[in-house]
Parts: sequence; structure tokens; C-alpha cells
Amino acid sequence: MDAVALAGAIRSRRVSCAEVMEAYLDRIERINPRVNAIVSLQDRDRLREQARERDAQLARGEYLGPLHGFPFAIKDLENTAGIRTTLGSPLFKDFVPRTDSIVVERIKRAGAIIIGKTNVPEFGLGSHTFNPVFGTTFNAYEQTRTAGGSSGGAAVALALRMLPVADGSDHAGSLRNPAAFNNVFGFRTSFGRVPADWREVFMPSLSVHGPMARNVPDLAMLLSVIAGYDERVPLSNRQEAARFLDPLKRNFKGTRIAWLGDFGGYLPFEPGVLETCRHALGAFEEIGCVVEEARPNYPIDRVWNNWLKLRAWQVGAILKEPYSDPARRELIKPEARWEVESGFKVTAYDVADASAVRTGWYHALRELFQNYEFFVLPSAQVFPFDASIRWPREINGVTMDTYHRWMEVAIGVTMSGCPALNVPAGFNASGLPMGIQIVAPNHGEVGCLQLAAAYDEATGWVKRNPPMLAR
Repeated sequence: MDAVALAGAIRSRRVSCAEVMEAYLDRIERINPRVNAIVSLQDRDRLREQARERDAQLARGEYLGPLHGFPFAIKDLENTAGIRTTLGSPLFKDFVPRTDSIVVERIKRAGAIIIGKTNVPEFGLGSHTFNPVFGTTFNAYEQTRTAGGSSGGAAVALALRMLPVADGSDHAGSLRNPAAFNNVFGFRTSFGRVPADWREVFMPSLSVHGPMARNVPDLAMLLSVIAGYDERVPLSNRQEAARFLDPLKRNFKGTRIAWLGDFGGYLPFEPGVLETCRHALGAFEEIGCVVEEARPNYPIDRVWNNWLKLRAWQVGAILKEPYSDPARRELIKPEARWEVESGFKVTAYDVADASAVRTGWYHALRELFQNYEFFVLPSAQVFPFDASIRWPREINGVTMDTYHRWMEVAIGVTMSGCPALNVPAGFNASGLPMGIQIVAPNHGEVGCLQLAAAYDEATGWVKRNPPMLAR
């Protein structure tokens, strides 16, 4: 069942929470060993007991919210009280938090039962989900290929119907890339839309939280749960989260959309990616939109070069403490050590200058949005690649000079702070999925959801093309 339908069936007591839990745990037991998406799975008897308690609450008229009785696995970067939170790192392989993160608090408050975690890359770094604690998560459509990341476990669990909905987070494409690689929806929200208890709350982070789902109403439902102001996060958005439960139907006749593509040849793409995405543009035209090729009036290479500084500053600040201990440093993957070492070279003036570039880029996109209501571009530059490699070293003959350069198509959105919703774009000749980012102006999540809903109705990629393991 779709998540909205499942929520209705549980609330009306047409199905019991105990039945739902048994069905999902049976499915996880059958499918998860093939893909390794869900980790730290909790004791089955204890989960059954929690499901029966949810049924008892319903019998007493105590309905907790739209996730009442839902089996839910949390991304393994989020603190979950009493459940291991490893970050995919040997340094935290036995860490059991005492408290929940804000996102987990809200998911629990809405009635979900936490059954375990979804797998991530080590420290969430890199859009390929593998780590020395739990191993590699494999693509839902082809089990020799990457799931993407860092929300790779979440995307695969969704695609294979092992979870009704999932949470994720995104710095350099971590909600968009795995959603594209597994033919589901992933929503990078505006900064502050979903409050996150980062180590520092006054600087606008490059990372945000967001929902993942198999259709847009399910995505909107989960967003209504996790969005909204929290006083612990002073820059969080004060708009009412219930607005995401409003009807998504809208007439898009004459709506102008800019297609950014490869930024005029700047970005390299694996053969077939641009063609798949261009073909998908026809669905936007089918619902009445006008799609035109356009480019922001800003040097895109400056965005990448200055993102590198901000990335090293923010990531390095988190990891510098374990890095400072030689014994612990050896347990950190090379890509994470590189971020810390890069951060050592960044000065306060570098951060100020990079932030000014970020501001200039934002204004360039603001000007673009004066002529177009949305812009769209591919969610990745390659199709899901061989899961045995760490990251693509070249794309179409162009060398990738960092472990994340192959995801540069996601960085412009990250630097803008705008919301971006991955929608499925189709498959290549080998049956590997790809996605498109729908990007709206700052705080334009409702528009993203409305356009994605109309696009999904026109295409139906998820319903028409389930993975073989899910059939």
C-alpha cells in the first residue's frame, strides 16, 4: 500500500498495526539480505509488542498521527535513543545515544515504531553507500550497482517496499542521487524547513533534512510531520507544516520551466543521462508547461570552487577531533581525512569570500526565477555504477579530481539553498534508473510538490516499473 492509504487503513482499523508490522518484517527478512539496506534491525518480539500497543491505543481512541503504527527505519546518521547510531564509522560502531534527534522525535510523536536504521556511507560522505561497519548497500534494480548515497539504504528500502516512507538528509545530493538511482522521490528542502540539531545552529548549514517516498502525496505527508519551527534551532522556518497536507492538484498550463542541462557543456555526463532526462521533459510539456533551455548569469565554476571551501570548513570542523588522535585517524576513511586536511587550509577570510560567492549565486538564481517558475536539471551525471569501486574516476573522458566531483550537478542547488525534488526520469537501455531535480525558489516546497505530483501522474515511473525483487 502507498503510505497515505496505509495510514487511512490503520486509522480506520481495517488493518491492525500488528498485521502491518508482521508483513513488513517478513518482507525485510526475505529481501534485505540481497541489498543490505536496513541495518541494526531490532528484536522482532519487541517490535510486535510495540505494534500491539499501537493497536491498543487506537482501541482507546488515542491516534498519534499519520505514522501511527508505521514500521520506520531511521537514517544511520540520526541519533535514535536506545538504538545503535554508527554513522557507518568504526569509531561509533557501538554508540547508543540516550536521546533522539529532532527529526526522530517528530517521527515517533506521529506514531511510528522504529525498527532499525538505514545504511549510509561512512560519516555520510560520498554518494555511494558502503562502510566498514555494515558493508555495501546494493541498488534496488541491479544488485551489482551502487545504491547512491548518503540516503542509499533509505532509497533502496523504499524502492523494494521494505518501508512505507523514509527520512533522509542532503548536503551534496544525498536525498536526490539515491532517489534517482532507485526510481523513487527524494526532497531536499529549503534551509530551515526541517529543523536539525547540528553542532552549531547559527550558521546556515549546507546540509538539510527531507522526506523520501514512492509517490508525492506520501512525500508531502512525511514532510508535514518533520517540518516546522523548533526553538532549539533559531533559524528554522516558522511556516505551518500542515500546509503540506493541502491538495496538490494544480493547473500548469503556461508555467515556464528552465532546463539547465549541462550548463552549456560545462558538466560532463555519462552517455545516455542527458538523453534520458531530455526525453522526460516531454512529460512537463504534456501537462502544459513551457520548457526552455536557459543558464543563470553566473560563472558556475566559481560555485564549485567555493563550495569546496565551505564543505571542508563544515565537514572538517566535525571530524577534526577524532582526526587529531593518530590511532582514531587510522579508522577514518581517506575521503574524510582529506576533508579535514582541506579544512586546515581554509582561513576565516576564505569562508567569508566563499559565502559571498554563495550569496551572488543565490541572487543569480533569483533573477532566473523572475522569468521561470522552476528550473530542472539531471539528478546525477552517471547512471548507478559498479558497487565495487569507491567513486567514478572519470566521466565521458573527463577526470574527476575529487571523490565527489561526479556529483557536481547537485552542488549548485546546495549552494543556492533552494528546495529540489528528485522525480524519476526513466531508465537507460540496461534498465538503470535516472532522475530529474525540480528546483523552486527559496521556501517553494509547495510548488515543487504540486509540479512533481502532476509529473508523476503523467509518467507513473514508480508504479509501472517496480524492481524485480519487489514483484
